[in-house]
Amino acid sequence: MAAPMELSCWGGGWGLPSVHPESLTVMAYAKFSGAPLTVNAINNCWRAPKGEVPILISEDTVISQPAKILNFLRKQKYNADYELSAKQGADTLAYIALLEEKLLPALLHTFWVEAENYCSVTKPWFASRIPFPLSLYLPGKMSREALNRILLTRGGPPLYSLTEVEAQIYRDAKECLNLLSKRLGTSQFFFGNRPSTLDAFVFGFLAPLYKVCFPRVQLQEHLKQLPNLCRFCDDILSCYFRLAVSGHSPAGQDTVDANLQKLTQLVNKESNLIEKIRLSLFLCRWTTTFVRVLSIPLES
Repeated sequence: MAAPMELSCWGGGWGLPSVHPESLTVMAYAKFSGAPLTVNAINNCWRAPKGEVPILISEDTVISQPAKILNFLRKQKYNADYELSAKQGADTLAYIALLEEKLLPALLHTFWVEAENYCSVTKPWFASRIPFPLSLYLPGKMSREALNRILLTRGGPPLYSLTEVEAQIYRDAKECLNLLSKRLGTSQFFFGNRPSTLDAFVFGFLAPLYKVCFPRVQLQEHLKQLPNLCRFCDDILSCYFRLAVSGHSPAGQDTVDANLQKLTQLVNKESNLIEKIRLSLFLCRWTTTFVRVLSIPLES
């Protein structure tokens, strides 16, 4: 009997089982390969054994990072690629590298760096799922890490300013989406009628971009102009996750928007309160120090 396997990952919204691309990639591959995973939406990466998600736990084995998790599942005889040829296997690696180089920076920017998206959608969503007071700190930390990752990989010569970097990463992302659309064509999946590792990665990257309701939708609009990629995401959601493909959460979009607005206001009030407390403490320390200085007798 196979050892039980538990996947810890961020939870879902907008009709998605998870809004986290890496978590969604692993969840999709498990569905494609028939791996019996117990999904645990911890919604707080600090509770994960290695401080990151997704995390796969099987007996005493703890594995992070999608590629390593997928390799572990293959070793357990859960292989979604057993029908692929050697060339298709090589194509899989090439397209995954393309996704990580060309699409991931724009995806990170859309969620974590674009100010309007971050303040009205990303920050409130994650803050609502992280316990106080970490909810005031972790979303900002994740935003800074996303920006640093973008600049580390794309901020060198000849692109020096953030504006230049942003323009380039969106050009690259649109080109990547066009290539994926051309490769998929009219097929159900990228290598025929059965989903594989490449389908899991593409779904993990595209589904959050496609379904999450952002106020700034530059890349999302381009994706929605590629109907075969949208159909690809909808088919996987309806066939393997049995969730509504409308992009709305079960409560309805009006409820989602109202809740996000309330959460945004709450987070902003808490942030302002902390700043006021910090200022009060600073003034108290400054006043105490000033009084002490005044009380020191002058030397005659």
